[in-house]
Amino acid sequence: MLRTLFGTVAGRLALGFLALIVAIVAWILISPIFIDRTVSEDFPIVDAAVAPAETEVATADAADAEGATMADTEVSEPMPASPVLISQGQFEDADPFHQGSGDVALYNLDGERVLRFEDFAGTNGPDLFVWLTNVGDPKADKGQIADEGNWVNLGRLKGNVGDQNYSVPADVNLDEFKHVVIWCRAFGVLFSSATLSTI
Repeated sequence: MLRTLFGTVAGRLALGFLALIVAIVAWILISPIFIDRTVSEDFPIVDAAVAPAETEVATADAADAEGATMADTEVSEPMPASPVLISQGQFEDADPFHQGSGDVALYNLDGERVLRFEDFAGTNGPDLFVWLTNVGDPKADKGQIADEGNWVNLGRLKGNVGDQNYSVPADVNLDEFKHVVIWCRAFGVLFSSATLSTI
């Protein structure tokens, strides 16, 4: 009878411990859906590659008894590198449950390519990444997005709300990778997508 009682108590403890583990894992995976992560990154600024040289202008002071001259130095402010808009698009919902909206634009900033989200708002979730993909239509072909060679990882999604920047590697052929997707790597689910149209 003692063994039966111990077995019952041990079984209940094991079951309770298992339930606790399941609850913790469920909270980690599901809670991001109900919690917004907001970011607000400024537009990246690139300094001018070459600062202009200082120009010295010597002026004689005729009224100076010692005949000394003063040198005035004029320094021109360096001109910032102008960002060049390459392409742009708008985020769309993947389905009624996985949603996204806002503008996305690709810029060339003095040789560096930057993908910029503005007024972005999307459904939050676990393990979300920003990918470029070369599939024909991300919403129709979402089963192929994660296949090898079909995506380029730009990093984890910084926040499901707000303005943010992502660097695009120099070796990425933007003639092939024309779609931006918010991808849940853990479950292989498309959350939102945008097609980049050349300016």
